[in-house]
Amino acid sequence: MRKRGVLIVALLFQSLVCVHAQSAAPATHAAPPPAAETRKTSKPYAGDLSIFETPGRDEKLQINRVMEILAIRPGVAVADIGAGSGWFTVRAAKRVTETGMVYAVDINPEAIRYINERIQKEGLRNVKAIQSTPEDPLLPANEIDAVLLLKTYHEVEKPVALLRNLRAALRSGARIGIIDRNGNGEDHGVAREVVIREAAQAGYTVREQYDFVKGDGMDYFLVFTAQ
Repeated sequence: MRKRGVLIVALLFQSLVCVHAQSAAPATHAAPPPAAETRKTSKPYAGDLSIFETPGRDEKLQINRVMEILAIRPGVAVADIGAGSGWFTVRAAKRVTETGMVYAVDINPEAIRYINERIQKEGLRNVKAIQSTPEDPLLPANEIDAVLLLKTYHEVEKPVALLRNLRAALRSGARIGIIDRNGNGEDHGVAREVVIREAAQAGYTVREQYDFVKGDGMDYFLVFTAQ
């Protein structure tokens, strides 16, 4: 009986030691997941905006064909994201006529000033300039039928966020066009596969792909719709 009591005391002591050791051991925590990597982008252009008015640019970019593919016609609403000098804005404004509307969107306040002066000089009453943020075009809800990002996407700091925030502005069936050149992000170009992947993350499906823009084998024209 005495031996059994000693054995019980010994077992209790051993259990207390184990509990103490476990409570004293440092807590282990799973390592936090690595932060999502952001790809490289080019610094937004902030120089002389008149360089975009190069003679013959319409023909090189085949901009009328681009507008046909995006179904830009009288009466529709168009968003020119990364409008710069308003080169595409004024062409779209004439195509949609005064029954339509063009929103010239840019993060650069100098570009917005330039566009406002231009539309006044050219007497365009169907253009509205919007100073946006890197992640939101700040367009009116359920208003836009067609969007073009012309040689702009490689400069977008937060492309997935921008495309996600764009969705609320789109009407059913709206077409989103992206014209850019292949590159590594920081060389004023971005690979088309990257654009397609990021658009998918934002909820878009690529519908058409073209290589006729400039015909140099580097430029591409992608057309998306919201899923």
